[in-house]
Amino acid sequence: MTSMNKRDPASLSRKAAQRFKIRAVAGTAIATMAASAYANHRLAKRAERDNPPMGRFITVKGVRLHYLERGTGPALVLLHGNGSMIQDFESSGLIDMAARHHRVIVFDRPGFGHSARPRNTVWTPEVQAMLLHEALGRIGVTRATVLGHSWGCSVAVALADRFPEAVSGLVLASGYYYPSPRADVVGLSAPAVPVLGDVLRYAVSPHLARVIWPAVLEHLFAPRPVPAKFAQFPKEMAVRPSQIRASAAETAMMIPRAAAARSRYAALSMPVAIVAGAEDRLIDCEAQSARLHGEIAQSSFERLPGEGHMIQQTATHALMAAIDKVAVPRNRAA
Repeated sequence: MTSMNKRDPASLSRKAAQRFKIRAVAGTAIATMAASAYANHRLAKRAERDNPPMGRFITVKGVRLHYLERGTGPALVLLHGNGSMIQDFESSGLIDMAARHHRVIVFDRPGFGHSARPRNTVWTPEVQAMLLHEALGRIGVTRATVLGHSWGCSVAVALADRFPEAVSGLVLASGYYYPSPRADVVGLSAPAVPVLGDVLRYAVSPHLARVIWPAVLEHLFAPRPVPAKFAQFPKEMAVRPSQIRASAAETAMMIPRAAAARSRYAALSMPVAIVAGAEDRLIDCEAQSARLHGEIAQSSFERLPGEGHMIQQTATHALMAAIDKVAVPRNRAA
């Protein structure tokens, strides 16, 4: 009986060795994650140095916004999609094209490019619209044509809904307007989850984003090839931990915000030009853009054959034609 109560030295030794291994593995994992997070922090700072602000800054309600302004004439506001920034429109050539006849204002939306995104705010399309409306007023824009691409369409619609007197016309390109099943939303939203998301976006997500970047671009541009001009887009700015968090948060909001906004589309009163790629593999053209056209009586709809999601890059002239369709003529700008 006495011998059974005695602890086996060999057993104790094995358990101690197992505990040591577990601690060693955990310590190595923590050290690796910390090193990865530090490396991504340094890479993010280098990306910001290598890609300095292209335009000016304005602080509205404590939020520092970066915007680019070019040209003269009737005001045209361009709002980029999720994960993007001013350089998308710049590299596409749309800014220079539109600036021949318009005063073009392009914002880095909160959290993207060089614009701040305070964490004490839930950055819904409506909140962004209110912020941008005040920013536009501060730079002397009281009425403008507004173009949104992809997630930027949600902000453009919110701006037109909340401040119809400030929006003379809407151009909605490759937008998502109605809730639908999206298997990709859960995984892409993870970096926005508190604590766990912070670990992911600093230690894991930037490296993963760099690996899958070519496949992501292929999906976005398909069936078109990625144009050479898109090489000007600063990938390292897009894979910063801060921008990954902003992108993840907007992905998480995509379906519920579409559900909340759908009842207001028919009330829009300004001219609306809807444009979408017929072969968009990210957002279904028929279920989204064509359906929206059916709800807005004064809208036009152009379905672009052979085009995918990134029509601002691959069908820039078609987007410019849509702007001209709803914009205030230059001789009536006053």
